[in-house]
Amino acid sequence: MPQWEELLSLQKYGDQNKRLRQEQDETRLGFEVDYDRIIFSSAFRSLQDKTQVIPMSKTDFVHTRLTHSLEVSVVGRTLGRKVGIEILKKYPHLAQAHGHHFHDFGAIVAAAALAHDIGNPPFGHSGEKAIGEYFSHGEGQRFQKKLSKIEFQDLTHFEGNANGFRLLNKSEPGIEGGLRISFATLGAFTKYPKESLPHRPSREISDKKFGFFQTEKTIFQQVAKQLGLVKKSTTNVSYHRHPLAFLVEAADDICYTVIDFEDGINLGLIEEDKALEYLSKIIASRVNRQKYTQLKTTKNRMNYLRSLAIGTLIDEAVSLFLENEEAIREGNYHKSLLDQSKFKAQIDDIIKISIDKIYRSREVLEKEISGYKILTTLLDCFTKAMEQQEKATATNYDRLILANFLSELNFEGKSTYENLLEICSYVASLTDSNALRIFKKLEVGSL
Repeated sequence: MPQWEELLSLQKYGDQNKRLRQEQDETRLGFEVDYDRIIFSSAFRSLQDKTQVIPMSKTDFVHTRLTHSLEVSVVGRTLGRKVGIEILKKYPHLAQAHGHHFHDFGAIVAAAALAHDIGNPPFGHSGEKAIGEYFSHGEGQRFQKKLSKIEFQDLTHFEGNANGFRLLNKSEPGIEGGLRISFATLGAFTKYPKESLPHRPSREISDKKFGFFQTEKTIFQQVAKQLGLVKKSTTNVSYHRHPLAFLVEAADDICYTVIDFEDGINLGLIEEDKALEYLSKIIASRVNRQKYTQLKTTKNRMNYLRSLAIGTLIDEAVSLFLENEEAIREGNYHKSLLDQSKFKAQIDDIIKISIDKIYRSREVLEKEISGYKILTTLLDCFTKAMEQQEKATATNYDRLILANFLSELNFEGKSTYENLLEICSYVASLTDSNALRIFKKLEVGSL
């Protein structure tokens, strides 16, 4: 069973202790540096124009991936700090012998939560499906014979979580180890600490998806070893979660459950009466009816209900984590925290109405269809140009594509798998608007 002193490792990829000490700063202690590096990264900035629920919405009511990530981070920080206070009471040597503070827990969860969507493609989860289906059902099938089974699986099941781990660790010229995020934060970020194969039906939440591509497998193994994560298999790279990954997941679950629901009400897709009906079942003991009736606008009433609901679910997630802390560290806890909540039925009801009224609304479905077309066109154009780059038969069109859109990518001396992953990661890095702009140029030459 991993110990907390291992799980709170400040080690970074390629680090030695001397360098670790040199990077500490009295004004930005420990894990706070991770948060700063993520928030100043170009990958994080791109989230301001990526879909959360409503693609390319022009209303200021609706959350983007950026605002969603910031909110998840705030909730995650609170979860981490509340847990940290109790963990340090339970294991006082963490503070006495190792100098840890409850803020360390909050900083780790906040940074991992801030980055939790950093690898997601444009157009929401339909963007992931569009990339995967290009290889499983589209023109990308032509590459299957050139790839190993697990390499092809990485592409046909393209995963935003794995792409996020790639972005956090991607080395640039002169910058070894990417953003140089601490192993503790990388561990908390990785909700699915396994490679894409074998893909077996499992009731364990950590097996639902995969957390890294083959290109980052060695890095993840080093992270897992340093953190003391428990291996799940001797035949493939698969581990039990870092405990704080459960808090990152809970922060995301709380935010999308409550805030997507709020977006639906503010957009008029869900009747306001439904908010009180559904949320009151969670916040019944906290709501002040007199205060609620004095609020004059839908937006203000929703702000009030949302705040109470988030606070209630934070307290519930913290209680569940602390009750199961040892089982979680042992790798014997296999559900998300909110799946074990006494409010699970109410949460399921809210998610169901959000699916029916928001996620399956005409506007969302139409934009997802457009997203499929846009990303498929980009992938087809870019992969064909990549294939032709070294051939004498390469057309001027292919060369123009490489020079104008793929000039930042280096295909030389790399395998087909590495080059395809470079293209997929590049397409995934595009904002909704930038993907649309490139698509228009490719299709009709629009400027």
